[in-house]
Amino acid sequence: AFTRLGLHEKFLRAGFMKKFGGEIVGACSETGTKFYFKDGYRSQTDHAYQVTRGDFDKVLLDHAAECGAEIREETSVDQVDFLEENVELRIKSNGSSHSIRARYIIDASGRTSVLGRQFRIKKTYDHLQKLSIFAHYDGVWRAEGIDGTLTVLIRAIDRWFWLIPLTAERTSVGVVLDSEIFRRSKLNAGEFLDQALAEQPFIAKRMTNARRVSQVYVEADFSYRSARLHGDRWLLAGDAAGFIDPIFSSGVFLAVYSGELAADALNEVLDHPHKVKRLFPQYERAVNRAMDVYLRFVNAWYTKEFIEVFLAPRSVLGLAPAVNAVLGGNVGNSFPIRWRMWVFYFLVWLQRHHPISPRLTLVPKKDEAPLSAQTAGIIS
Repeated sequence: AFTRLGLHEKFLRAGFMKKFGGEIVGACSETGTKFYFKDGYRSQTDHAYQVTRGDFDKVLLDHAAECGAEIREETSVDQVDFLEENVELRIKSNGSSHSIRARYIIDASGRTSVLGRQFRIKKTYDHLQKLSIFAHYDGVWRAEGIDGTLTVLIRAIDRWFWLIPLTAERTSVGVVLDSEIFRRSKLNAGEFLDQALAEQPFIAKRMTNARRVSQVYVEADFSYRSARLHGDRWLLAGDAAGFIDPIFSSGVFLAVYSGELAADALNEVLDHPHKVKRLFPQYERAVNRAMDVYLRFVNAWYTKEFIEVFLAPRSVLGLAPAVNAVLGGNVGNSFPIRWRMWVFYFLVWLQRHHPISPRLTLVPKKDEAPLSAQTAGIIS
């Protein structure tokens, strides 16, 4: 999508760091399993980008304006009415309201989902009601070379952590867990994050010289899907269509993926309106298939067996490259990836009943005494 849009040069000018893969670690271990996008099954690229969403969205917005899109900032959509020949939007800007009309509408309004709320089609996944608490730090230790660009995920028994390089100096560090665990702690977000990081030796060692340079953010990562993604004159795209956990950066990928598919479908329908009955349902099926891929991956991620199998990779049947491909944004539409992922999930199931990989506690070893927040260099 970025190649089609001609955005790679702008990303580089914006200073976005290239990301060449990731690393997954068990909290009970000192080392993990690295994966590189270049090794993914039939990979077409060796990198993605580490971005801060505000800067990333600004680059996309400015590019859209340069391509001829009319941009209206600080404008709210208060009402959407579907008429026989068009769609009417009631919008408000600078205290005044007026209406605009369009032949079709793509709702890319994010988790607020204007149409999802209007049609009451938003459905949540009760078992994925997560909360993320995170902040930005300078001075976090990194490996040399391309390994210093990897997103590092640490899986603990009831939560997982991320270390995401943003720039040469800055790193996003966060924890994701059930919202109820945070509520029961009775700590504020900063206190909880400091304590959670200090309890993980793998993280604390990397943060010996780190200092926090942002506020502590709290995001409700409640996973959900919309029951419908299209109507006669509308499509849902991005988070308005659904959000499947922050793991593996699936939100950004699905936003770009669905946005590209929606644009292609609508571009054809504008010239050939009779194709809407085929192309809009086709769009919905494609996006739902992609979300299904990540939902299954996320459900497996929250089992201990997934980590045990993932951290003991086998060079058989091309399983590792297939899993790598999905992690790198391949939604597994091709049969070669689908059957390999089926085998991988079978191994995860088998691990639960007849262990084929070493069992892991996902709890830091007792001889690795947790560091205090002060020792870990976590400065408020």
